[in-house]
Amino acid sequence: MVCVKYVVLVPDGCADEPNAELGGRTPLEVAAMPHLAAMAARSEVGRAAVIPPGLPAGSDVGNMAILGYDPAEYHTGRAPIEAAAMGVDLAPDEVAFRCNLVTVDDAGTMVDFAAGHITSAQSHPIVAALDRQLGQGRDGVRFHPGVEYRHLCVAPADWADADCTPPHDLTGQPSVWPTGPAAAKVHALMDASRPVVRAAAADVGSVATQIWLWGQGVAPVMPRFADRYGIEGRLSSAVDLVRGLGVLTGIEVVDVPGATAGFDNDYAGQLAACLGSLADRDLFLLHVEATDEAGHQNAVAQKVVELERWDAEVIGPLVQALDGEAYRVLLLPDHATPCARMTHTSDPVPYLLFDSTRDAAGGEYTEPGVADRPVVAAHGLMARLVA
Repeated sequence: MVCVKYVVLVPDGCADEPNAELGGRTPLEVAAMPHLAAMAARSEVGRAAVIPPGLPAGSDVGNMAILGYDPAEYHTGRAPIEAAAMGVDLAPDEVAFRCNLVTVDDAGTMVDFAAGHITSAQSHPIVAALDRQLGQGRDGVRFHPGVEYRHLCVAPADWADADCTPPHDLTGQPSVWPTGPAAAKVHALMDASRPVVRAAAADVGSVATQIWLWGQGVAPVMPRFADRYGIEGRLSSAVDLVRGLGVLTGIEVVDVPGATAGFDNDYAGQLAACLGSLADRDLFLLHVEATDEAGHQNAVAQKVVELERWDAEVIGPLVQALDGEAYRVLLLPDHATPCARMTHTSDPVPYLLFDSTRDAAGGEYTEPGVADRPVVAAHGLMARLVA
């Protein structure tokens, strides 16, 4: 029996829209990606709906679908997935909120959803101050430090009934405050955070002004990946929500020292972890955030650079390393992050299914290249990959 290796490649938010800076083309059309083009010519390429109707266009929903779990069935919110990655256990009467450190000016405009891309060294003292002054169980609230601007707030379960706008949807716009039955409690805590955050931020040289709560939910219950698909896997990501999905589904999370959520990510280090893992595990998922960050910053040229790094530092060396072996690749982003919009959309994204042992019809892995293909549900692609 032939032992097949499975690789899932997730260039976060890489799908885009025609961009004026690129002459009406998308970053995928412009980027020099010869290895991807050669793979696509032998693959099944098409369009996948990673975001089911009615669910937020976020990486939590999209990566859940990529792993083969229908978000309409299993998604309870973004923050509880990140809580799992951070080792924060939620009681049945608790809800987790994603807690961004943000910069909101005195007029109420969301200047920066990432507080100037604050570092973890800067943000951790701020979160510690928040927990000392507003958390530690007071009114059931506690704060937990995460990575850079991404942190966690745990609150009583009845706080969940609030509609909260993701801060990255508000860049340069007036802040949209929570609405719904629990909005007053959520809004009050965000207001109370201002003097705490500003004082602590001044001590560490940060432009953070307050917290922003969103993405709340209770702990999800998900079947183990190995039980569902009959194979064991590992993953590498610098993003807590992807790592959290690994924890929740029993996929081992591999720590790669150089893996970051920014443009300094060590692609080669993540690929080395992938190839090492395939020696004794069937599947590896390799997720990189950089293309999504470029989209959020409207950094069009940088998004092209990050796509070219995917090709030169991951796809090309992967194909070379596995030459002569039986392996399959699933490549698709978890959502689109058009640079001009600077936020996620729920539009279908290109997908690729490659099998080294047989050729498919082939095609072009770009948004226009798959525009005439039927849309498939992304959560069904994993079963096809490992069938």
